[in-house]
Amino acid sequence: MQSISTGSKEVLDLTGRKGLIVGIANEHSLAWSAAEHFSNAGAQLAITYLNDKAKPHVAPLAEQVAAPILMPCNVSVPGQLEAVFEAMREQWGRLDFLLHAVAWARKEDLHGRLTDCSTEGFAESMVVSCHSLIRMAKLAEPLMDKGGSLMTLSYYGAEKVVDHYNVMGPVKAALEASVRYLAHELGPKHIRVNAISAGAVKTRAASGIEHFDELLNETMRKAPLRRTVDACEVGRAALLLASDYTTAITGEVLYVDAGFHIEGMVFH
Repeated sequence: MQSISTGSKEVLDLTGRKGLIVGIANEHSLAWSAAEHFSNAGAQLAITYLNDKAKPHVAPLAEQVAAPILMPCNVSVPGQLEAVFEAMREQWGRLDFLLHAVAWARKEDLHGRLTDCSTEGFAESMVVSCHSLIRMAKLAEPLMDKGGSLMTLSYYGAEKVVDHYNVMGPVKAALEASVRYLAHELGPKHIRVNAISAGAVKTRAASGIEHFDELLNETMRKAPLRRTVDACEVGRAALLLASDYTTAITGEVLYVDAGFHIEGMVFH
């Protein structure tokens, strides 16, 4: 991406850049907001959908941004992720940025105590929500021979205990640690790796968290800005991390949460 100076103004421009978005479920997804911003900035996008059931919700969105690549990608199905990268290699020959927005846990583990989480459930959640980023980094590395930007989505529950977040807390903590290690390993190749810790936003993924409305209310009460955030604000942060404005930023967790994470035990 270039920053084009026009007199006293600067314009973000992703023209000519190629990006992959994994994790769009519908028009309310944080990944979709990011895709819109990437497209509006001029990027070409490869977009994936989870399965045949999800395709009718994602395909019209891919059409809106004229995505030349639309493919299924369930990271639990052998070969599907590799097929996506092979399609980008054949059609584009390179990749400039990637947004990983994939997370999953069994319902009983998401709604139950971490203490009671099964070995199998914990392993599945880690494989889908965390190790999939590592796999994507490995596949992206040869396509980012001139550098690039890898991004993922996290949440405050990775850092502090959030009621009802349960198994996803340690899983997101592992994701954020993986961001740091990947940034360390891929930095010499000018590949940046960062996480966006988004505030509470009503998405399909969030609907699986019990008492989510209480979390929204707590955010509005506690956050310095006294409000929640919207998907557009998260999408703009992703655009920034994909751009050359953040070429010196890697291994970071960027909080887009109206300041919620800074408050700690502050009593109003």
